Amino acid sequence: MYYLIYKPYLMLSQFSREGDKPTLADLAFDFARDVYPVGRLDADSEGLLLLTSDKALNHRLLNPKFRHNRTYYVQVDGQITDEALQQLSDGVTISVDGRPYPTLPADARLIPEPTLPDRNPPIRYRATIPTSWVAITLHEGKNRQVRKMTAAVGFPTLRLVRWAIEGLTAEGMQPGDVRPLTKSQVMAGLRLR
Repeated sequence: MYYLIYKPYLMLSQFSREGDKPTLADLAFDFARDVYPVGRLDADSEGLLLLTSDKALNHRLLNPKFRHNRTYYVQVDGQITDEALQQLSDGVTISVDGRPYPTLPADARLIPEPTLPDRNPPIRYRATIPTSWVAITLHEGKNRQVRKMTAAVGFPTLRLVRWAIEGLTAEGMQPGDVRPLTKSQVMAGLRLR
């Protein structure tokens, strides 16, 4: 079983309860008991999440030796500079488990504001401080990595949306949407054989 979901802002990427926070169990869909998310998105991030019962696929996507692309649309505080984009592309040093960690090179580029579902609650608007949108494609996934990377180059993240996992995208999806897929659709979208 394979599902793509658009995880809403403030929802946990898990089925089990933690306090009063919404979880994947709150989505209007009846998932099988042995379906789990492959990877996670923090509660304050939104966007594409793959759920499956396929343990081999889970291993392949979570094991760092099998790199795959994940693309995030990131709204940052301020008008990002070419120098900051180059630093993101080259890799920056962030903190992982209290230790310095040099990120792998990434693809980071300025993009026009993407057409995304409204976020609830919306990002605060400040007339005197501009924001920028950046597409960042990573091949690794450390805890809060994108947020740490943009902060390291002086442009804190305001909104973070995982848009794509390889060729699987959130195109046409709204927060809370669930899209069942076949194994062949998933393998083609992930560019796996």
